[in-house]
Amino acid sequence: MTALKHFYETFQPSHYNLYIDVNRATKLISGTSTITGDAKEANVLIHQKFMTINSVTADGKPVTFTTDNENEAIHITLAQPGETTLAIDYTAPLTDSMMGIYPSYYEVNGEKKQIIGTQFETTFARQAFPSVDEPEAKATFDLAIKFDEQPGETIIANMPEDHEENGVHYFETTVRMSTYLIAFAFGDLQSKITKTKSGVEVGVFATKAHQPKELDFALDIAKRSIEFYEDFYQTPYPLPHSWQLALPDFSAGAMENWGLVTYREAYLTLDPDNTSLEMKQLVATVIAHELAHQWFGDLVTMKWWDDLWLNESFANMMEYVAVDAIEPDWHIWELFQTSEAPMALNRDATDGVQSVHVQVEDPAEIDSLFDGAIVYAKGARMLVMVRALLGDDALRKGLKAYFAAHQYGNATGADLWAALGDASGLDVGAIMNSWLEQPGYPVVTAAVKNGQLTLSQQQFFVGDGQDKGRLWQIPLNSNYDAAPEIFKDQTVTVGDYAELRRTNGKPFRVNVGNDSHFIVKYDETLLNDILKDAGALDAISQLQILQDQRLLAEGRQISYADVVPLLPQFAASERAVVTTALYQVASNLRKFVSPESAEEKQLQAFFNKLSADQVARLGWTAKAGESNDDQLTRPYVLSAALYAQNQTAIADAHALFTANADKLAELPADTRGFILANEIKHFGNEALFDKLLAAYRATADASYKSDIRGALTGTPDAALITKLIGQFEDADTIKPQDLRGWFRGVLTNEKGEQAAWDWIRNEWQWLEKTVGGDMEFTTYITVITGIFRTPERLAEFKTFFEPKLPTPGLTREITMDIKVITSRVSLIQAEETAVNKAIAAENN
Repeated sequence: MTALKHFYETFQPSHYNLYIDVNRATKLISGTSTITGDAKEANVLIHQKFMTINSVTADGKPVTFTTDNENEAIHITLAQPGETTLAIDYTAPLTDSMMGIYPSYYEVNGEKKQIIGTQFETTFARQAFPSVDEPEAKATFDLAIKFDEQPGETIIANMPEDHEENGVHYFETTVRMSTYLIAFAFGDLQSKITKTKSGVEVGVFATKAHQPKELDFALDIAKRSIEFYEDFYQTPYPLPHSWQLALPDFSAGAMENWGLVTYREAYLTLDPDNTSLEMKQLVATVIAHELAHQWFGDLVTMKWWDDLWLNESFANMMEYVAVDAIEPDWHIWELFQTSEAPMALNRDATDGVQSVHVQVEDPAEIDSLFDGAIVYAKGARMLVMVRALLGDDALRKGLKAYFAAHQYGNATGADLWAALGDASGLDVGAIMNSWLEQPGYPVVTAAVKNGQLTLSQQQFFVGDGQDKGRLWQIPLNSNYDAAPEIFKDQTVTVGDYAELRRTNGKPFRVNVGNDSHFIVKYDETLLNDILKDAGALDAISQLQILQDQRLLAEGRQISYADVVPLLPQFAASERAVVTTALYQVASNLRKFVSPESAEEKQLQAFFNKLSADQVARLGWTAKAGESNDDQLTRPYVLSAALYAQNQTAIADAHALFTANADKLAELPADTRGFILANEIKHFGNEALFDKLLAAYRATADASYKSDIRGALTGTPDAALITKLIGQFEDADTIKPQDLRGWFRGVLTNEKGEQAAWDWIRNEWQWLEKTVGGDMEFTTYITVITGIFRTPERLAEFKTFFEPKLPTPGLTREITMDIKVITSRVSLIQAEETAVNKAIAAENN
């Protein structure tokens, strides 16, 4: 693609009149995009993609234009620059790519139906209407939609409908906004609507495949989230309504279109009577994330895609701030510590990872920016760090000023730091730039040298890494006052250790609370001091020890064998955050054993030792009045017991299946997946396989669908694996949005790994054609990388993917993933004997 300047430099829109006619039967869009704006030069550039441009007029007169498909552009020649109204008449296909304007398919009582929805981020509004499709090109929009309307159908958009005339639905003029946030949808929808305290209408919309009660949870969370944000941001919600729409086909998790947020059904609709607490937390955080964007991202928008992190990192932090405020009993920050923190730390330790802030121009590269571990999780950790430094009062004061200064406009990261700096008196920009502009993170080594407590920082790598001498401004959060608040240098001497230890009366620690993005390597003296009374540490500190020790082992800074004896020390914890971290580490030990080997039997015995008491305490069935921690712990310990081949656990799961064989969907959601998986693995046959696959097709309950998928992909039967892979390309059974989960499930199954790997290599072109425009396409490569661990698989991975290195959007992923697998293979070869010896010792 030839590099062109930003189109906004040639034409700056102020208002759009959009007329869009969607014909579902012919799969054709036709319309007129009328754009009023300031032509900065006589030759202007307007975006289009996959369009046929029939005519272009400027102020009512035909003008010369050419369509440039390579650059997704229309080149238009005007008589002179200045205020101009362009009218562009066009047609475009209605595609099944889940981008632009597209159909979603579903069934109600066996009848196939479809609704139309939109997905315009990053650069897909240009598939729907000619526009200057860049974040900075904000304008107001008048939307008029015509479609092959059937009785009883509903149409919704960013703004309320103004009127309908001759089958055309006209919507109220929007506020000034970016093209990628425009949205509309229509079809046979149901809804539930309420109002916030300030009068904002909040609604949840879904197809009629769902029970009405499945809308209730989302409606409550959405209403209370908006009320929270209005108070926290001290800035009113800027639109008359906030619609939440569940789309049956949706490539991302959710999308923050202003006033009409779209979601995967799995992240909006749920059965309030049978959904696990874990799933409720996930849905709540997704809703709170998208609604955080209504201010941060929508009201104030990044100037260009290089500041995408500004949108996503902030919303990622705020989803936890909001849910913690509206559901304090959930202790939702613990989920942040067990999901976002390890995801960021794992990804950010690979040499070649992108920094949070990345320069980018090519649309294919823009999509590759959506690295969940970096732009979302690491960026959120940066902002959690800032929040801890500033405190909420200064944060809120700074945000209020930021919104006031930039509302309905665009901003950069520097603008946010300036506002927060003014509010707090800290040079926030100086601290943050070391984290945002550099990839990676430091390991802080704490050691006693010649009686002196010393700290040093160095970039941490898993696998080979080129140390470029990077330094970070690290908020240390130490429990000793003598340690610096911000650690900027390569090394620092804190003072005489014996004296400091005596004065403070407790072991020395840094990164207390685990809010800063670094890990800690304590020398033997300091670590033993901490571990002497590890059980008395708070839950986050226990998690941190497990997390940091695992990463240090992955990075070859300590032996993995030394991590093994730590695990039993934490096995009896009744805090879910500790149990989660424990089994995240324990699961990593599985890479050191071959399936069905003597070493795996030893590991299974170790898993049994870790989990047996907890399984006995909690059982398979929830008890009245049990804690949230117990609800969240049960799945981890049951999963461990089943991996351990614990015969009692296997028999208990089988008994529960047998007792509920005619009502499997009604099994408790937090254990149903394990019961189904156990049945397929130990008692399965083709009849059961077919029964569950039919149930998967029939149900609209996303949680039940996920449980069935987990069970079926774990079958040990080679013939059934072949049968399952035969369904991968049947969109009526497995939607393209869900395919990655099915592929991953089969690939993770040692009996299915070869078949899944063969499928993706043979069907790569089909996959690229089906989901290649999707910002999550590269995650198919990430999934493979997470599983491969042998020299043979590494060689095959390189043979297949290295020729694809020049593909825009794939280069960084493939380069990094080769490093990830290489380092894992090397680690296993170096450590497997010692690790398996340590596991055997724990069993004796």
